Amino acid sequence: MELVRRWRSWKSDWRYATALLCVYGFFSTVKPLEPFLIPFLSGPDKNLTTEQINNEILPVWTYSYLTVLVPVFLLTDWLRYKPVIIFQSAALFVLTALLYWTKSVPAMQAGQFFYGVVTASDVAYFSYIYSVLEVKRYKKATSYSRSVQLLGYTVGAVLGQLLVSFDLMSYMNIVVFTMVLTALAMVASCLLPMPKKSMFFHTTRPNAQEDGGQDIDRGSTGVVQDVKESNSTGRVSLGKILCLVKKDLADCYSSRNLFWSIWWAMATCGYNQTVNFVQVLWDHVEPSQNSSIYNGGVEAVSNLLSAATAYGVGFTKVRWERWGELALGGFSGLGSASLFLMTFIGNIWACYAGYVLFKCLYMLQITIAMFQIAAGLSLERHALVFGVNTFAALVLQTILVSVVVDTNGLGLGILPQFTVYASFFAVIAMVFTLRGLYIIWTYRSERPNIQEIRF
Repeated sequence: MELVRRWRSWKSDWRYATALLCVYGFFSTVKPLEPFLIPFLSGPDKNLTTEQINNEILPVWTYSYLTVLVPVFLLTDWLRYKPVIIFQSAALFVLTALLYWTKSVPAMQAGQFFYGVVTASDVAYFSYIYSVLEVKRYKKATSYSRSVQLLGYTVGAVLGQLLVSFDLMSYMNIVVFTMVLTALAMVASCLLPMPKKSMFFHTTRPNAQEDGGQDIDRGSTGVVQDVKESNSTGRVSLGKILCLVKKDLADCYSSRNLFWSIWWAMATCGYNQTVNFVQVLWDHVEPSQNSSIYNGGVEAVSNLLSAATAYGVGFTKVRWERWGELALGGFSGLGSASLFLMTFIGNIWACYAGYVLFKCLYMLQITIAMFQIAAGLSLERHALVFGVNTFAALVLQTILVSVVVDTNGLGLGILPQFTVYASFFAVIAMVFTLRGLYIIWTYRSERPNIQEIRF
């Protein structure tokens, strides 16, 4: 009986849910094949051409991600997170199974569709913890859940590099190993406690008025009254949610946040395209069938350095509200230069170095942007802005893919593609450098006026 009592006490403790979520986050992100996906698909196991991979298979991920993002976001809240996490692990297993048992282009396109579902379902992973823990545990639990994902990606990259470099496993055996890890993640997802509340559809705010009214004062009087009434039942209708979202969007995208969000959407679009197609570029510069490749090691190094860069932002004493947009312009310019370097140098080590630099710069900038946007926003509004910015980035990315990559568009080769991506970041750099210089000039022109008033 004492053992049962302790077990029940442990299950109700915040560490139980956090530990299980971290176990799931780790095993679902250890993907030793991912850094070598293009060599695997173009090698003797699948025998697909570079044109099929680049112009027919990889673009499906973007289309899938955009298509399912909004439905998955709504289902995540309606089903209260856990079922969507289980569904994510199932989709990841199906993706891995397709890589093992199928070879055709349509089958690989189906795999990319499921990968889009997996990516869209990340919202459930990152939101789950806030529905089962007290507010005072948010910071620590968020740190654990995000850190363990980075650890999983890094372990997967290092493990894949070791298995490939020392010829310990074939690509097909690595796929089987990945399926085992995915199955462990699925078991962990099934053991997660079921949340009793969610952000919109299953609210439980009996003390909403005691929280300063910030969660209620969001819309017209009718909406406020509807929310108060729904708090007694714990459910809110879709119409009321849309009214809240509309009011929140107007408040969130003030002039202060608008340009940061524009950068977020544009840079994330370019970043996703680069990361999604960089292996094709590497294989073009140094064909994997003819030489040793170090994709896994490069991914591991880029992950660790990106994490260190993002972590270091928290210790900088910079007035980002003044210098931030100029910094975005300058860092975007460096990112553009690194992409041009990768495109035209024709050396695999230059490509690797340019990729690491590009990824670190993006992680540095997105950390600054997230901090600036989040300042002054509630948790719910931060999640809303994150979702809208991600959706805007996907819309831009879909346009870019359909025009530049897809066979129904220009169907460009990999070098012209990366020329477009580098030019895209050059445009971002120019726009935000000019914007940053304007903000600095505005600050300096206002200073004499302030001094006159004080005098």
